[in-house]
Amino acid sequence: MENKIEKNTIYRHFKGNYYLVEDIATNSKDQKDYVVYRALYGENKLWIRPYDMFSSLVDKEKYPNCKQKYRFEKVDKI
Repeated sequence: MENKIEKNTIYRHFKGNYYLVEDIATNSKDQKDYVVYRALYGENKLWIRPYDMFSSLVDKEKYPNCKQKYRFEKVDKI
């Protein structure tokens, strides 16, 4: 099952913070997609991350006690 990322949707990072996905952008040089997302805490910084990394599985070897399957998971409410 693919972890499809949706715009205007809130996601929880596996370490606990929440983020709003604002858009999906394409790099003009290599045509790769990036997720543009805003922190819903602190200074509400705007971030980008490669789509594949944003939607990737949590590294269970590095984080064996993590309950989330994906690095960022969609949430209904915070």
